[in-house]
Amino acid sequence: MPDNVAFCPGCGLRMWVPGRDAVKPPARPPAHAPVLTAPAASHPDASVSGQLKDNLIAALAYVTFIPAIIFVLIQPFKGNRFVRFHSFQSIFLAVATVVAAIAMRILYSILTLIPVIGYLLAWLTSAVVLLGWVILWLVLLVKALQGEPFRLPLIGSLAEKV
Repeated sequence: MPDNVAFCPGCGLRMWVPGRDAVKPPARPPAHAPVLTAPAASHPDASVSGQLKDNLIAALAYVTFIPAIIFVLIQPFKGNRFVRFHSFQSIFLAVATVVAAIAMRILYSILTLIPVIGYLLAWLTSAVVLLGWVILWLVLLVKALQGEPFRLPLIGSLAEKV
């Protein structure tokens, strides 16, 4: 037995004792104390693994809108409020992406009419909007992995109602 592990005579378990030499265990545990075994570390608690699974599925809904639609339609995920919220928020974000892309195309066409710096402004505006959209997507993905229902201002309230 290592030096920092001691045997508890009251309960019959080995335990780690910092800064102490190991005490030799008795020949057998006392008859009055039941022998307890520590739970196996390879079998996590069912609720923790279920929550991690839900977090992963909610994050997967943000990859594209296709898994989000599938999660809304399939029964085990349809009843899970957390997965359902993130799936609907992902679907509404995809619709908002299409609307924003159309608006950016119109703005791009207008900005290119400016003679000298029009194309530069159009490309710069597109790059800033795209970078902001990617950062928003990453934040939603990470928050879903962390198990937090991160609500976007307009889209989140709609997703919560549905």
